Amino acid sequence: MPILRSEFASIAGFGLFGLFMAFGSLIYPADIGLAGSGLALLILFCVMSWCAFAVVRHAECLATLLGEPYGTLILTLAVIGIEVALISAVMLAGDASPTMARDTMFSVVMIVLTGLVGLCLLLGGLRHKNQDYNLMGANAFLSVLVPLAIFALVLPRVTQSAPGGQLSPLQAGFDILMSMVLYGVFLAIQTRTHSDIFKQPGVKDGGDHHDVVVRSLPFHVVGLIAALLPIILLSKKLALYVDFGIAGVGAPVELSGFLVAALILMPEGMSAVQAARDDMLQRAVNICLGSAVATIGLTVPAVLIIGWVTGQRIELGLDIPDITLLVLTLFISLLTFASPRTNYLQGVVHLALFAAYVMMIFDLAG
Repeated sequence: MPILRSEFASIAGFGLFGLFMAFGSLIYPADIGLAGSGLALLILFCVMSWCAFAVVRHAECLATLLGEPYGTLILTLAVIGIEVALISAVMLAGDASPTMARDTMFSVVMIVLTGLVGLCLLLGGLRHKNQDYNLMGANAFLSVLVPLAIFALVLPRVTQSAPGGQLSPLQAGFDILMSMVLYGVFLAIQTRTHSDIFKQPGVKDGGDHHDVVVRSLPFHVVGLIAALLPIILLSKKLALYVDFGIAGVGAPVELSGFLVAALILMPEGMSAVQAARDDMLQRAVNICLGSAVATIGLTVPAVLIIGWVTGQRIELGLDIPDITLLVLTLFISLLTFASPRTNYLQGVVHLALFAAYVMMIFDLAG
């Protein structure tokens, strides 16, 4: 019975998804209006947030059992992997726009590198002044992230081999190969040959995880996936009500993708912020930079292969304003992680970039 109570968030998430599948046609946003849609949106957000807390709890238990970087790697791959599966499912159903994968990747990268990194550095810095982490580990993330982001999101816009932000067959094949090679080699470095550079300096494996109740490894793996799935399954339902509300109040359409991406990233974000507050900055770095690397390394091959098989048009190249923000974000990230110690000033700088990103959503829409 205690186990059942501890996993009630996942049960509630699957239960709510079942209700929407059974009675979704009766509570369609256009039929219940703005007020009814707002109430449905609130219920969805609360249940999905509850599931996010369960995800973080299981991730902390896995980190306790496996040590770093395995605990955070499982969390990252679970969230980004299911996100890629969601994008792939929409593409295979024929409902995806040509820029859906691009917009999703850009939202995830910007939310992680500006919002989450900034929040971690700010809250951790205010509480502990200066924080230490393993510089070689952060540099390993960035050395893979920078070329992956430029290959996938910038080159297709500035090359002439295909119209707009599309990729030529040669460029698509190159991006698939490079994404798989770079991410595969990075995983080998992170988990086998150089796993020590992804551990918090001076802390033994596992670290402090708030005396969470740790059970068996299979239990927490299944529990993490069971808590993640309702978040992903309900995110499409959430998007319906978010889109309706945004249209009703006249907000930019791009805000919908931003909100859904932010909600999908909530479990990782909560875990990263808590780690920074506990002076375990390396764990926060592993989560944040790992998410950015994984979202490009896993998404690009998946969407390009699906696009080639189904004949869909895929646009990965960002527009010039977004390219400017991306390049600035990568440059500031390289400066931030050029020293083995951080402080809250760097957090403020990253949050300023996040504010600029949100501002541009409204400015470009206007």
